[in-house]
Amino acid sequence: MTTTADIPERAESDGDSAELLPVATPARTRAALRALIRPDRGLALTGIGVLVAATAVGLLVQPLLGRIVDIVADGRPAADLTLPVVLLVAVAAVQGLTTTIGLTRVARLGETVLARLRERFVERALNLPADRLERAGAGDLTARVTGDVARVAEAVRSALPEMARSVLAIVLTLGALALLDVRFLLAALLAVPVQLLTARWYVRRALTLYADQRIANGAQQQQLLETIGGAVTVRGHRLEARHTERSAGRSRRAVDLTMRSVNLVLGFYGRLHIAEYIGLAAVLIAGFWLVRDGAVSIGTATAAALYFHSLFGPVNAALVLLDDAQSAAAGLARLVGVTDLAEEPDPAAGKADPDPCPVPHQRTAPVTAPATAAVTAHAVGHAYGPGRPVLHEVSLTLESGEHVALVGTSGAGKSTLARIVAGVQQPTSGTVTAPAGTGEAAVVLVTQEVHVFTGTLAEDLRLARPDATDADLRAALATVHALDWAEALPDGLGTVVGEGGHRLDPARAQQLALARLVLADPALAVLDEATAEAGSAGARVLERSAEAALAGRTALVVAHRLTQAVAADRVVVLEAGRVVESGPHEELRDADGPYAALWRAWSGSRTALHP
Repeated sequence: MTTTADIPERAESDGDSAELLPVATPARTRAALRALIRPDRGLALTGIGVLVAATAVGLLVQPLLGRIVDIVADGRPAADLTLPVVLLVAVAAVQGLTTTIGLTRVARLGETVLARLRERFVERALNLPADRLERAGAGDLTARVTGDVARVAEAVRSALPEMARSVLAIVLTLGALALLDVRFLLAALLAVPVQLLTARWYVRRALTLYADQRIANGAQQQQLLETIGGAVTVRGHRLEARHTERSAGRSRRAVDLTMRSVNLVLGFYGRLHIAEYIGLAAVLIAGFWLVRDGAVSIGTATAAALYFHSLFGPVNAALVLLDDAQSAAAGLARLVGVTDLAEEPDPAAGKADPDPCPVPHQRTAPVTAPATAAVTAHAVGHAYGPGRPVLHEVSLTLESGEHVALVGTSGAGKSTLARIVAGVQQPTSGTVTAPAGTGEAAVVLVTQEVHVFTGTLAEDLRLARPDATDADLRAALATVHALDWAEALPDGLGTVVGEGGHRLDPARAQQLALARLVLADPALAVLDEATAEAGSAGARVLERSAEAALAGRTALVVAHRLTQAVAADRVVVLEAGRVVESGPHEELRDADGPYAALWRAWSGSRTALHP
């Protein structure tokens, strides 16, 4: 079953394009929404039931006012007004209480569903393949996690309760008009064709317009992120004018779509006013003829007019809320598109329909590895797009406890192969076994881009193992030779690090990541140039930390420095996405091959730096 749009969104501007993340179809979006609400069906039914009671009680106001009109018109004693007035006060009190209870329950339902949606979006977004995010660009995902979530949240907090009240008020009020006299109902329904045409006119334009607006906002954010992130390069190549024009062009596109949406809403309101005039005029004329013929009393005609007048609010609110509903629906479809993309079924897994809200899949072993092998990659190929192959039929086996260094020139495909072996990225072709062991700690990938999370040092370490004691944390830090500086921090393990806290230099941040690896205790560790950020001064210290963290476990190391290759059990050389050499360091160094050339170049550079 296809759960997302067949063709992903594409953002185009100034001749460049990005393959944006897909948008779910309307049917898929509705299915996901039902799945989100299903755990709280009881809360939903109770809230709607209380709102129905509140609306029904409120409909007693118009007949009571009509009764007062009849008492006055008939010249009855003032004492006869006591009962209708007391009943009006009682109706107001009961309606206020039940409305408050009903709206509270509906709002609680909305917030619960919104929280569930956010959690599942973040969960799925974190599981997206790295190459898929690279093709879409950071701006698209950022726009969804900020703007789209905000739109859905706004709709849940305001539009959902108001829409529920409005729909109930419309249905029950039309029923009350029919009870007074069916001819009042027929007169009121003269406004319906204009309202339906208005809604149809609006919806046909709004859905596409709001979707285009989301794409434009994502493209605008992507351009700003790229410009700010690459500010040094932009200035260095004197490209300020070009990037400013690109940012301005995408901003103009976003503003133009915003103004189009404003004009659409203005036209929507204008048509609604025409419908109100037609309906009210028809009800008043019907009341005049029915009172003249003695079919109804003046009070009944007054109640009918008041009923229709009371429809102005809920009808207009329901139609106006189409604006929020369309905007929220577009945002929800984009969020569901991401959740589905992260859980696309393996084509080899059969044709079974997916669960509306599936849980993350676990990586399995497609092929059988040798008994002593920890992981096996067989004929692995990968491409980041048509005509852009990175790996070609790569086969690699890591024996249990073996340390393999992956070397090669820039662009050889080392990082791609490392991410595939780690399970972070799926290959375009070929198969990879799962490592020995189960659970989240089966494989851990450490890259040169390490993030220090905001919080205490202890909390940052416990991301790898939440149940770790302080003694476990100190042991892990000691293993990677980081305990001394950690205890020297102002508050030791309780020191706040990350953004706004104590700043860790790149080498210490990398040691923190290696300590997390020790705590996770995976069967397979993959290091992707994990010592590259240390600089020459701290390189040896960080390499010692990496060696200690990898002791006793199977490891694949993308070697930034060839000293890591020297220490490895085996060296695998990648060239243009293919394995061209494999063997111990000494054997490859003495052979006249690609590794020997890399070794001579690297050794020569070290001699030049340290004569």
